[in-house]
Amino acid sequence: MTIYTALLRGINVGGKNKIKMAELRQLLEEAGLTRVETYIQSGNVIFEAEDGEEKLKEKIENKIREKFGLSVSVILRTSGQLEQIIRNCPYTERERMEAEALNSEGESFYVCLFHQAPLETEAERLKPFAGEFDDYRIQGRDIYLLLRHSIRNSKLAAKLSLIGGPATVRNWKTMEKLYSLVLYRAPRE
Repeated sequence: MTIYTALLRGINVGGKNKIKMAELRQLLEEAGLTRVETYIQSGNVIFEAEDGEEKLKEKIENKIREKFGLSVSVILRTSGQLEQIIRNCPYTERERMEAEALNSEGESFYVCLFHQAPLETEAERLKPFAGEFDDYRIQGRDIYLLLRHSIRNSKLAAKLSLIGGPATVRNWKTMEKLYSLVLYRAPRE
């Protein structure tokens, strides 16, 4: 069995695409996933399964569409991949703290997780939007965002749609919490 984290895009945000986590857990258990656990209302699910990523992504998206009538992108990471996201953070703790100190409106550090790695030509489109207030680093399928003001006011964050394919964004605290939740599960890959 492989431990996965599923990150659902755009549910329970601003009163739209509402899914109760208890109903989501039940749906995924009925779909054959085991040890299903959710974290906060924004669509973070930890579970175990024998299927591969592509098959699971399709299965979860189809089940959500059938049950809730919503077309939701699902981004999956194994526990090992989640660990690499945390361990390979390209920003130092000091850089993150400095950005946080400049941001009076909340979180400053995020990860945008893509289903497929961004193409280099697509990633180049973000360069004009990075600068004094916004910075990014790409590692594989993930883009780390260091923002010195609200994500709502970030030109860089607003332009992530220039990169094609399914993606979702989580703040660093959520990523760290998800990683801590998968740590106690054994065996790890």
